[in-house]
Amino acid sequence: MSLQKRELWFSNEDIQIDVLSRLSAKILNRMKCVSKEWKCLISDRSFVRFQVKNTETAKGFFFQESQWSNTDIGFINYIPVEGEGEKVWRTVFNFLPEKVIILSSINGLMCCRSCFSSLDPRIYVCNPLNKQWITLQWPHLFKSSSSLALAFDPVQNPIDASTDFKLVLVSDTMTGGEDYHLSFDIYSTETGKWKRSNEFCQCKHKLIKNKGIFVDERLYWLTDGYQILMFHPQIELSWLITAPLPATYFRSIPEMCIGESKGRLCYVIISEDGLQLWVLEDYFASQWALNTCITLKELERENSSVLSNISKKMASSINRGTLPHWIDPLAFKDGMLFVRVATSIYLFRFETRKMKKLTEISMLGLNPMDSPTVIPYTMSLVPLG
Repeated sequence: MSLQKRELWFSNEDIQIDVLSRLSAKILNRMKCVSKEWKCLISDRSFVRFQVKNTETAKGFFFQESQWSNTDIGFINYIPVEGEGEKVWRTVFNFLPEKVIILSSINGLMCCRSCFSSLDPRIYVCNPLNKQWITLQWPHLFKSSSSLALAFDPVQNPIDASTDFKLVLVSDTMTGGEDYHLSFDIYSTETGKWKRSNEFCQCKHKLIKNKGIFVDERLYWLTDGYQILMFHPQIELSWLITAPLPATYFRSIPEMCIGESKGRLCYVIISEDGLQLWVLEDYFASQWALNTCITLKELERENSSVLSNISKKMASSINRGTLPHWIDPLAFKDGMLFVRVATSIYLFRFETRKMKKLTEISMLGLNPMDSPTVIPYTMSLVPLG
């Protein structure tokens, strides 16, 4: 670069903003070390507002085994999906003042909570990339069976002056006798208060696996009854969405998960019919479109180094009634499926139809196969505080 061009680059902030805003959050975070001027520019809310408009895909997945006691908190493992080799990071949340349990993530922000036995229980909303966080008082209405999810969209709610988000707490509430319904409590940074929504949902099923997936201003929870719970925190509307295929369609119990890709809610099923990816078209009508269908034979043929006799192994584990099953889709994001096959964790990309080994399940905790929490993570520079 000539001296004249260098002088133009460093003297024209508009050029810097235009060029730098096209880079990924991960690269920009490292570039803060170049100079004080760049650190100031990259950390500025106006710059971040431009940068977050660039769609970034998930860079990895957080994995935490279930908490089975009030004092034992499993390691939070971060498993990157890029690069060669098998890597697991356990120090990502070391910047927080205590060990936490991860709950949900959206647009670079993570929602976590203290252990149930904590003397001063807290909710943490943090950004692991820039290591910033804020804490909220534990709501008295929180129960061990409740599910807490984060709703945040920096494009719909610009972050010029502050980072505004909502938290939604879903709890089962007895209405009289033995009847239960799901209630919704909402926290907003704009008011700094919790409020009980007038909305409730008659749902007899448990919320499982993927909880609080935020897509297009709505939150979704997978249930164990072939239904998906939807809640819109802005207009306080809930809805039960029927799964794309009924339970009676399958000869055996399928494995499934939900996630987001290209701004749409997706439903992944692994059954005797193969691997299917469905996309939600209309939540009011429970209308789905089949995006991809790969038979077990095709899946095995294209990934022969990983899969063999998949039909027999799936049937064998189901017939024996053993849990967990031989193959289990744990999370989905941006066309990538985080899936356990036997005792290994793989990443399956629907675009290439190829599987890549990420790590062994034994590296992720003492009891990592029984109902772990798996959360996709997309990096961002969104500031907090």
